[in-house]
Amino acid sequence: MSVVARYSRRLVLGAGVAMAATVALGSAVGGIAFAADAVKLGVSIPAATHGFTGGIVWWANQAKAELEKAHPNLKITVKTASGAPEQANQLQDLVTVTKIDSLVIFPFESAALTQPVMQAKKKNVYVTVVDRGLTDPSAQDAYIAGDNTAFGRIPAEYIAKKYNGKANIVALRGIPTTLDNERWEAFTAVMKQHPGIKILDAKYANWNRDDAFKVTQDFLTRFKEIDVIWAADDDMAFGVLKAIEQAKRTDIKEVFGGAGSKTMVKTIMDGSNPLLHADVSYSPKFIYDAIKMTAEARLKGDKLPATYIIPSSLITKENAKEFYFADSPY
Repeated sequence: MSVVARYSRRLVLGAGVAMAATVALGSAVGGIAFAADAVKLGVSIPAATHGFTGGIVWWANQAKAELEKAHPNLKITVKTASGAPEQANQLQDLVTVTKIDSLVIFPFESAALTQPVMQAKKKNVYVTVVDRGLTDPSAQDAYIAGDNTAFGRIPAEYIAKKYNGKANIVALRGIPTTLDNERWEAFTAVMKQHPGIKILDAKYANWNRDDAFKVTQDFLTRFKEIDVIWAADDDMAFGVLKAIEQAKRTDIKEVFGGAGSKTMVKTIMDGSNPLLHADVSYSPKFIYDAIKMTAEARLKGDKLPATYIIPSSLITKENAKEFYFADSPY
């Protein structure tokens, strides 16, 4: 079975959902859909600075190769950026030089990219925003993302239950974005119901292994008793583990990451690390689905539903095999 087929089995945005979404599509003008002679689709995404964005880049290029082969009148241009300023500049080039008519964007940061995306939309570019929402939703036509509320809620419920509502916790957040805010708000909302759980501190570590290592070093220096570290990302979780090992700390009982990377899932499945017991799914394949849905809708002259959310699941040793794909890029 191919990587694409195997991932499609796992996620909601499979063939059945795509068909359902097509039925729900709004027409381009007054109830009548007009097929486009050609579509120039721009894809703007972060560069592969860590494992998850590496998966984003891989899936975006998979979509380009497969969709351009299937649709000769479709041209997809993929741009990767190492930061918000570079992404904003690339976006301007996509609009003015490449002259795209449709855009799928995974914003590097929410606030910094909102105005550039708004400018593209004002020039009649159809905009699908993926994962990291904009601060002004009117800048987009459609929004496709994983369930960030569940991404924060699931580990919080798991920790609260496993530790009987009593634990000292530190947390590592990602990059200041709407999705990180959603995750954090959902996590803390659960914890507020358990006064015996103390969140000692939370800091941004940019979904980066090295940054997570440094942030964890600081936590370990300042706090002498920590039960659980919520890393909120698998790359960050491995940075956390390195810091714990280097500090020779034995008080920490568990590290909870996020996103269901194949390395993390394999570790949980094998039980090979005593600090890793669970994770939450959040596959980078949603960029592939977003590109496919947007391209096929625009080729028909249709629009996507305003919002589409992909559910997340708790991954444990009991069900890890369902989330492990050895040939996946992440």
